[in-house]
Amino acid sequence: MTFKAAAIQMCSGVDPARNAQTMARLVRNAVAQGAVYVQTPEMTGALQRDRAAMRAALRDEANDLIVAEAASLAADLGIHLHVGSTAIGLEDGKIANRGFLFGPDGRKICHYDKIHMFDVDLDNGESWRESAAYTPGNAARLVDLPFGTLGFAICYDVRFPELFRTQAMAGAQIMSIPAAFTRQTGEAHWEILLRARAIENGMFVIAAAQAGIHEDGRETFGHSMIIDPWGRVLASAGGTGEGIVLADIDVSAVAAARGKIPNLKNGRPFSLEDRPHSTPGGVAA
Repeated sequence: MTFKAAAIQMCSGVDPARNAQTMARLVRNAVAQGAVYVQTPEMTGALQRDRAAMRAALRDEANDLIVAEAASLAADLGIHLHVGSTAIGLEDGKIANRGFLFGPDGRKICHYDKIHMFDVDLDNGESWRESAAYTPGNAARLVDLPFGTLGFAICYDVRFPELFRTQAMAGAQIMSIPAAFTRQTGEAHWEILLRARAIENGMFVIAAAQAGIHEDGRETFGHSMIIDPWGRVLASAGGTGEGIVLADIDVSAVAAARGKIPNLKNGRPFSLEDRPHSTPGGVAA
């Protein structure tokens, strides 16, 4: 089955209401161009480094502005709308980096909480401790949609291939990887990681990204992409500002790619043997 997918590129600011308006405008534009599945980036609702301000604006899922707007949009447009993620307040006072998928009736199909926390120190002096604010998820998700089986990841998850292999082995044909990659890491690794995940699992990858210099001072890489199971980039956005990336996805290409390179079938269990220890004379013991 062939369907048109869209990846929405945004430069989210600190005001969720303004970001919701931007999301709605871009989603409507994508649907006007034929998209029936639309994905928005990680942290669609707001990119806010000020922890106190972020917590002040935080809402639980039932009262979140982005969630409500997305559900309404999906129903109004009759599409599958995937909010890549937004910050959601949890009952224990912590925060989830949570993605949402809504169906054409406006109902939530499922959510996915980002599993891997971006705790890094970069060469340019940037330091991030996502685990200081967010509670990591502990469950992968698969959803059977009319046009194929969709798996979920968010941003830093892309560096953990076991997450993708597990979902591919369980039947995922399309992986969603919404993100807010930093410019430094994006320039080095974004495209190659996306293409690697597509190639090694024989699946489509849809990756909506944040792009540009944000109100909170951070800079994200952009280059939202849709990639086929052979690793070909079907469509890509630029590195700054908002945009819409569209591609026709023929899910039969998944079976074709996996038939040519059947590595999912050819994998074998193995053990890791103890390393031999060298003796002082240089002979292995």
